[in-house]
Amino acid sequence: MKAVFMLEHGNVDVLQYGNVPEPEIDEDEIKIRVKACGINRLDIFTRAGKRGVKVNFDGPHILGGDVAGDVVEIGKSVENFKIGQRVVVNPRLVCSKCKDCLTGNDESCMRYRMLGTSINGGYAEYTKTHKDNVFEIPDSLSYEGAAALPTVYVPCWNMFKRRAQLKSSETVLIASASSGVGSAAIQFAKFAVGATVIATTSNEFKAQRAKDVGADFVINYNEETIANKVMEVTEGRGADVIFDHVGTDFWNQAIPVLAPRGRYGICGVTSGYKADLQMGTLFMRNQSIFGIHMGKRNDLSEIIRLVGDGVIKPVIHNTFDLESVQLAHDEMDKNEFFGKLIINVP
Repeated sequence: MKAVFMLEHGNVDVLQYGNVPEPEIDEDEIKIRVKACGINRLDIFTRAGKRGVKVNFDGPHILGGDVAGDVVEIGKSVENFKIGQRVVVNPRLVCSKCKDCLTGNDESCMRYRMLGTSINGGYAEYTKTHKDNVFEIPDSLSYEGAAALPTVYVPCWNMFKRRAQLKSSETVLIASASSGVGSAAIQFAKFAVGATVIATTSNEFKAQRAKDVGADFVINYNEETIANKVMEVTEGRGADVIFDHVGTDFWNQAIPVLAPRGRYGICGVTSGYKADLQMGTLFMRNQSIFGIHMGKRNDLSEIIRLVGDGVIKPVIHNTFDLESVQLAHDEMDKNEFFGKLIINVP
């Protein structure tokens, strides 16, 4: 089959387009004819071998976790799926054996693997995954739209609905509106919850797009101070919930404006891992800080339902052919896009 693969870590030049063997499935797996695959920041880190992501190269490695396509083969123990079904994959594969998995807390499984990082993924004509990570999609949802969902919308569900329990009467501050997860968080907080949304970004183009997808207020952090604007908008209270997928750079500006009883959620650290914390403020103002990594496996079904009901809509900036994956990685590195970058597989 045709695929984009790498044999070593490095810059975009390590991504090669060529032929590799088709995956063979076990009895509890499903083989999928890939139609679209989302590109995530994790792909960039994995390609480069940075941020603690190293591949054990025992052959060609194929990136890509957010896969949408058609079922072409099912294992002997697979039920409730049939050849030809349109599906999307949750890329976080848990062990299903540890205490957390057995008690319904699979989001805390520490034996998990990620499609495209731990194992071969979707930059290819075919991929395979465990049956429990495959979800049917409606005919109204395009393959590109489905591939734009898992890695960005699942953390939003987990953070806003389960952990922070964001309410429609509250205000949420969202970092980096233009990223896939930032634009997803805006939509989710505004349309699935009904909260007031403040988002941050770097230029006027991205600011306007953030408003287009649901932000009530947008802060261009190159022109105004995040803390001052948040306190102005909230009349001195601060943000009830903060959605941080950036890390150190955003933390230093956002933590001072966390409201009393506020909840600060972290699902990414692209700008750095370490930060200073004033613990006195934390307990005097009854604040909470927590981290999430994706969510529970079945959260993706809730996301698909919300899309089907028209509550949220995937935000796609650009699509690329499989042969043009290097260009897609270059575009992500430039950071001038808004929403998701998607690979189409003919």
